[in-house]
Amino acid sequence: MSRIAYDPVKDRFAQIIRRFRFLRTLFYKILDLFFLRSWYIRKILRQYGSHLDADGEWRLLDAGSGFGQYDRFILQEFDNVKVQALDVKKDYLEDSRAYFEREIKAGRITFHQEDLLELDYENIFDFVICVDVLEHIEEDEMVMENICRSLQGNGYFLMHSPSIYSEEDADGDESFVDEHARPGYSKRGIREKLKNSGFTVLDVAYTYGAKGHLAWELIIKYPMLWLNKIKLWALPIMAIYYIPILPLSLLLMALDIRDNNERGAGIYALAQKQ
Repeated sequence: MSRIAYDPVKDRFAQIIRRFRFLRTLFYKILDLFFLRSWYIRKILRQYGSHLDADGEWRLLDAGSGFGQYDRFILQEFDNVKVQALDVKKDYLEDSRAYFEREIKAGRITFHQEDLLELDYENIFDFVICVDVLEHIEEDEMVMENICRSLQGNGYFLMHSPSIYSEEDADGDESFVDEHARPGYSKRGIREKLKNSGFTVLDVAYTYGAKGHLAWELIIKYPMLWLNKIKLWALPIMAIYYIPILPLSLLLMALDIRDNNERGAGIYALAQKQ
């Protein structure tokens, strides 16, 4: 679930795809397909964003935009949204600016390099997403307070992070979790932090339950470990490996998102500004 093991691999792919728009589009589609957290995030965005879109123009903040995969989905899914994407990594933002050039010219998205601990907006956004970012920040409640302040009244905040059970993914490999500021969030813990930050909690649920966790091991964890060890020489082997594994993993993910997981390696929370 952590970024640690597969971020170097993703960075290598980013170097390859940054010159070709169609490869970056393919990269986005692979991220959406392979990462179960994206299934959850897109499902909730469709449910709540559609109501906002029906009322006319609205603003969304992507707090930790990374490669911009959710920005692409949001701009394609909603006609009336304007996105502000923030990240601390300059190279990620530069690549995204190049990819979203047409959307930038249309005034639909802007990109800013900014630390979420220094976020200083007030009553601007209707929706904020923060996907797999808070686990890296020690002062997470400060970030939540900043996000709450940036929202308009009744604005929504959607976050996803590893849960308290995510350390089980390491299986003795500390590289999966050693850069996190905390082991992960529990339902109770994230509820308390959100309430302390000025939110009313609407929903909290574990992701990557037993089925989703197995799918993640099959299509993400083990292939990325191979790539980290033997680099791109693993690609031909992986192509053969995915022929039977990918359909099975997608089925497991589809079942996971329908389950009410009692525990899972990930957790999402949807909250609303009080």
